[in-house]
Amino acid sequence: MRPKTPDVGKLSQTAPKALGIDGIDRKILAILQEDSAVSLNELAERVNLSSNACWRRVKKLEEDGVILRRVALLDHAKLGYGVMAFVSVRAAEHSDQWLEQFAGAIARIPEVVECYRMTGEIDYLLKIVAADIAGYDEVYKRLIRGARLTDVSASLCMEVVKSGPHVPL
Repeated sequence: MRPKTPDVGKLSQTAPKALGIDGIDRKILAILQEDSAVSLNELAERVNLSSNACWRRVKKLEEDGVILRRVALLDHAKLGYGVMAFVSVRAAEHSDQWLEQFAGAIARIPEVVECYRMTGEIDYLLKIVAADIAGYDEVYKRLIRGARLTDVSASLCMEVVKSGPHVPL
């Protein structure tokens, strides 16, 4: 059974209007967000375009940086990473040299799957996956060896209520 083509009008009532993105582009994006492996022919059929016209639109969305990349989403728990932690980090200083050292440390720790620079009380928010608490502790030790930090505070995820890569269209 073929997935239903998303009704773009129902996806988001508050989605901002992106310059140069029309209703067909929004349908293409909605479909690709659900399944980036959909064939070009099926994608074209679902948005009522020829394959060539659809391909040109997808290419333009990629060239414009709207589509960043196409990936497979993996279940971290099924791959042995049973712990997910959100870690708040306060920087010991705010210099280019410190940032370079911190970014390098983060890049060398594959269990840090996301890292965001924040405003407010914390400087960085990290999403970390680990096999177990002992595995998280090892990641923590690598993190604090990587750069001078003022504070590191972790919250362990008990349940994922909503998660996904989708952007409201």
